[in-house]
Formats: sequence, C-alpha cells, structure tokens
Amino acid sequence: MLTARRLLTLTATGARALSAVTKLSTNNCFGGQWRRFQFDSSTTGTPMVFSVFVPPVQKAPCLFYLSGLTCTDENFVQKAGAARRAAELGIALVAPDTSPRLPEDRRLPGEDDSYDFGSGAGFYVDATNYPWSQYYNMYSFVTQELPEAVMVACPEVDVQTRSITGHSMGGHGALTIGLKQPAVWRSVSAFSPICNPTKVPWGPRRRDTQPVRQARSVTGSIHTGQKAFEGYLGSVDAGLEHDACELVKKGPRSDAILVSQGADDDFLVGDTNQLQPEAFRSACDGVGQELDLRYEAGYDHSYFFIQSFIDEHLDFHASRLK
Repeated sequence: MLTARRLLTLTATGARALSAVTKLSTNNCFGGQWRRFQFDSSTTGTPMVFSVFVPPVQKAPCLFYLSGLTCTDENFVQKAGAARRAAELGIALVAPDTSPRLPEDRRLPGEDDSYDFGSGAGFYVDATNYPWSQYYNMYSFVTQELPEAVMVACPEVDVQTRSITGHSMGGHGALTIGLKQPAVWRSVSAFSPICNPTKVPWGPRRRDTQPVRQARSVTGSIHTGQKAFEGYLGSVDAGLEHDACELVKKGPRSDAILVSQGADDDFLVGDTNQLQPEAFRSACDGVGQELDLRYEAGYDHSYFFIQSFIDEHLDFHASRLK
C-alpha cells in the first residue's frame, strides 16, 4: 500500500487527494509487469479496480484501453495479447473497469439485470439521472481520477503523455473522450466502436440483438430495456454530447484517428447495425477529419479480432507518444 506522504505530495502539486491505492497482484510479463490495483474512488463512491502494464523502461508513456459491455479490466489484460509489443515499444498500458461495482447492500434497482445497462455498462458518461448520478460517473473517473491513481501507483509511468483506445462501448468512450480532450490525448484509436449511439438501440431503447434478462427501470417497473442515454442522462438528446458523430462535427482533431472494424462482426452485419462506422466516416469527411477506417475481412467482434490487430494500434500510438 502506498504511503500517505506520497499522496499528500501529489495533492500539493495539484492532484486531488486519493485514498490509499492497494496493489492486488503482480505478474511478470515480457520483461515488464502487469499490476492490478484498487482504491476508493471519490468519483464513483465505490472501490475501483484498474490494471497497469509497466514496461521495462523508466517514464514510459501510456495507452489507456477502455473495454466493452460486460467486461472488466481483466478481459484486456488476459485476452488482448498486448504486453509483448507494448514492452518492445516501451509503452505502459492502463485498463480500468467498465463501471462501478456496488456492494450488495447498495445495489441500484435493475443494475444487474441487463448486459447493456448498469453493471459492466457505464458507457463512459457522467450520469445526471438519479439514482445513477450517485455512482455512474465513468467519464470523470477515466479522464480525471484514473490518471491520478496511476501516477500514485506507478511512478515509472509518464501519465502526462498518454493516448487512448478501446473496444465496442470502450471504442465509443475512446472516440468521445479523445474528441472532447484533444490536447490531453496524443492520439485516438478504436476497435469496433459504437460510433453513433444516439441513432442505434444501444443509445436509446434496446431492440435485442441477443437474449438477455429483462431490465428493470430506474423507477423499479419492468420494461423492455432502458438504455444508456435515457437511463443515465434522462434523454437521447442529452447523449448528443457523447456521440462521436456529433462531436467530430463540432471540433475535429488535428491528427488522424484509427478505427479497426471486423467485416463479419454480428453487431455490424446482423439485423441491426449497432456500430455505424460509415456514419462516422461521413461525419469525419464533412469536417476534414482524417480517418483511417480499416475493415478486416473474416473477423468478428471478439478478442480474437483484437489480438490480431492490437500490434497495429500500438505501433500507431507509439509514433505519436514520442
């Protein structure tokens, strides 16, 4: 566990006071280490877990990876195969959880009833709709509190030099955060991102693409699925501030964005196109945003796809993190 002196030193230089960051585990990997941590988050009001790959170099720049629906930090750590190339490039990797995890006695009604809302589905927004606004503040967690926690936990990592990527819901998070904070994130990429969430069932109400349990509404009544923006923000219109297609129209980045998309992804070619990469391409073209959109034939939405192309994304970010 880190000392109070270290935390107070950080506070004196401008970072907010954090609770002590506890190391949960350490695993050597390709000459570096995967380290898993936990601390009590003031942003979410819950304990939050995150993992960091520390390469065998000092002051390594870092790449934040945001995971998709139902995932934790461990999906990326154990399935993506990113550490080998990250160690070669001298890049640290930061992987947070996808939502708060409330203890049993504080669970919200319906929080665990649906795969695409509540636990494991924070959508990287700050909720304004009660009761979700008490805990579901993943935008502020990722952009403010998590960098501070990494700074405390891993002084070998240069958190000030960082880029961002993610998959599916996490790809949505990476695109929107990178577009909202272009000066903070050196570069942005995404795997199979939800590009236009205000126009698809994952943003408003769900028309199911796979069997899941019925969800309970924020008031406790059963319904067909209160979705991210309606549930967290109160309306789909409020979600326009968290829609990559809308954000890029307001302010494109000065550098290229990389998006990799499996051409055989069920969420792309199934009954409903949940991902809308062409809508993002159109929005980028309209404002002169450079976009490298790569369709990969034969690949689906799984971590087999991410494993296959993670090195390309790491190389893309490495050239911009120098």
